[in-house]
Amino acid sequence: NGAMVFAIYNYVRYTGDYSYIPEKGLEVMIAIARFWQQRATFSTDKNKYVILGVTGPNEYENNVNNNWYTNYLAQWCINYCIENLNRVKVDFTEDYNRIIKKTNLTASEIVKMSAVAEGMYFPYSEKHDVYLQQDGFLDKELITVSDLDPSERPINQKWSWDRILRSPYIKQADTLQGFYLFEDHFTKEQLEKHFDFYEPFTVHESSLSPCVHSIQAASLGRVDQAYTFYLRTSRLDLDDYNKEVEEGLHITSMAGTWMSIVEGFGGLRIINDQLSFTPKIPSQWSAYSFKVNFRNQILKVSVSHEGVSFVLEGSEELTILVNNKTILVAPDNLITV
Repeated sequence: NGAMVFAIYNYVRYTGDYSYIPEKGLEVMIAIARFWQQRATFSTDKNKYVILGVTGPNEYENNVNNNWYTNYLAQWCINYCIENLNRVKVDFTEDYNRIIKKTNLTASEIVKMSAVAEGMYFPYSEKHDVYLQQDGFLDKELITVSDLDPSERPINQKWSWDRILRSPYIKQADTLQGFYLFEDHFTKEQLEKHFDFYEPFTVHESSLSPCVHSIQAASLGRVDQAYTFYLRTSRLDLDDYNKEVEEGLHITSMAGTWMSIVEGFGGLRIINDQLSFTPKIPSQWSAYSFKVNFRNQILKVSVSHEGVSFVLEGSEELTILVNNKTILVAPDNLITV
């Protein structure tokens, strides 16, 4: 549910096309905000809203309470829905009236949603200064992946499900998936602390995992570590890391390969409605390049050890950020930084 709302958010910020929200997207947001509002339970013990009995991104644990990623995404979905309700009410009054009539959304419902978002509970460890993946995570026997016998891997083929469920091992990014989606909500220091806490327990036995870690390692300036994760992403099926290639190819890992290069080494982000890049290059490569279609113009980005260059295929100048510095790219004109 949360991923659908995030996809709408991503669509708008990449395309600049807000019209989708009053036309279709807001109805989806309302339905999902309603879902999260009724899915949360008020805990009198914690004096907070909790979300019980869920499976977060880590599929090696199920029926857990207060998965941090789920709670954070639920809070964000509600807040984003209310934010857009307020905007559509002012800027698209006719659509707003149509949507309210169709959904029967009431002011009291919005108050309830807001209360859930404001009062959401997030498990946290003062000792480790990190958000906990879920309640009780620290009750586990915290043996890192590096201390596992390699013959025990992949654990989903060697262990009973009961053993997996009570282990600390994470199939794919969970808390760190939240930091990937909402990295602008947190500092680099927070990301580093959570990355160093959770990655050692992550077995990456999912095609969704190495690319997220590659992007975050690159963001932290750990290019060698990012490259190791990139290889796992790009060669998952070629080298049959998880010993399951006879079941088919991991299309997600193919997308993850692109993400690792463009969002990881290229550092592509949208900041203040502009394309932003923080390019890095692995020592094993001489150069790499990619193209981005941004609001109907094609920007080609080429990165080498000497610098980064941009060529714009379009009709209008494009202002971008490169290492937080503003650069103006004119159509059909090579810019090198």
